Amino acid sequence: MNTATRDFIESHLKDDVRKLALQKFPDGVDKMLVLNQIEARQRLSKKVPSWASNPDLLFPKHISIEQCSSELTAKYKASIISGGDTFVDLTGGLGIDSYFLSEKFKTSYYVENQEELCDLAEHNFQVLDRKITVVNSDAESFLSKNQNFDLIFIDPARRDIYNRKMVSLHDCSPDVIKIVETFPETSHVMFPETSPHKPSFLIKASPMLDISLITNELQNISEIHIVSVKNECKEILIKIEPGFEGEIKYFCVNFVGNDLKSSQSFEFSETSESSAIASFAPTVKRYLYEPNASLMKSGAFKLISQRFGIEKLHVNSHLYTSDTLISEFPGRIFEVVGFAPFNKKIKKELLNDITEASVATRNFPLSANELRKALNLKESDKNFVFGTTLIGEKKVVILAKKYKE
Repeated sequence: MNTATRDFIESHLKDDVRKLALQKFPDGVDKMLVLNQIEARQRLSKKVPSWASNPDLLFPKHISIEQCSSELTAKYKASIISGGDTFVDLTGGLGIDSYFLSEKFKTSYYVENQEELCDLAEHNFQVLDRKITVVNSDAESFLSKNQNFDLIFIDPARRDIYNRKMVSLHDCSPDVIKIVETFPETSHVMFPETSPHKPSFLIKASPMLDISLITNELQNISEIHIVSVKNECKEILIKIEPGFEGEIKYFCVNFVGNDLKSSQSFEFSETSESSAIASFAPTVKRYLYEPNASLMKSGAFKLISQRFGIEKLHVNSHLYTSDTLISEFPGRIFEVVGFAPFNKKIKKELLNDITEASVATRNFPLSANELRKALNLKESDKNFVFGTTLIGEKKVVILAKKYKE
């Protein structure tokens, strides 16, 4: 990228790319490169701010930017591994995970089958002064020739060539299960069972995958991390340790801010949820609790009640209540204004003066949109309305104010 193009990008970073595309560009300025880089930086400004603000880095087309990890989630991955001598990212992509994970290792490899991404990664790692060996190859071919790793990271593509969502790790590319299951077989001569170099795996899975599916398809899982950012589940991280046969530990993390210190965290083991006993509320009390997205994904619904001393509204409702405030609850907390049975009188009895609200449903016969239309409410966060079911199968509508995010 020449100086004229670089300077033009810097001076137009906040421009509307569509309008900019209609303008005449100065001589010596690469128009297509400018438009692509400005759009990429705008998309990455919140997701990977330290990279987006670096004028010397170059970025690819949208799909790689949309699919890449955020800076925050990449840093979290680095925080949960112990590090070692050698690391490989078998699905390099934009290189965000490679970059942050490589901080923990003496030698690192970035493997990617798209040549364009490899060229950009090589350039960017050099700009960032990070020694990462870039290899243009598919994962399987690379592993057939290189096997001495402490950690193998895989972020498989989660859609097929027809853009259909995958429902199994077997359906992803590369085939995570095949790699994990066959790697010890191909490396047993070089690395016997006692070898300290037999690798661990860190796998980034789609937040859409069912947790039970993951535990059924993969062996030797030591930890599962369910990671959300601002209450949106972003990824499931699976740690696999060779020969591990203990109980899986689950870590539910929701980042409410922009750094690692801003997390709501909840940890539990497989048996702690199965042996937990939930308490059930006979009615809605002063405070209402909604678990964050990571907790909801984990399915630790009985343990939430037991650990925080709060009562569940119904076995299938996944909303909780108490008269005493539990301020450390990992999710949203609301102060209940009132509640009433869901019937034709609900608007008059509970919502007579309410015209705007954020509407949600849990274990309720109507969807949130259907309930909003039935109650004739405009979307707003001034009030919060929940349609749910209490013990005894009573359908109710709860009106609440947000106490804390």
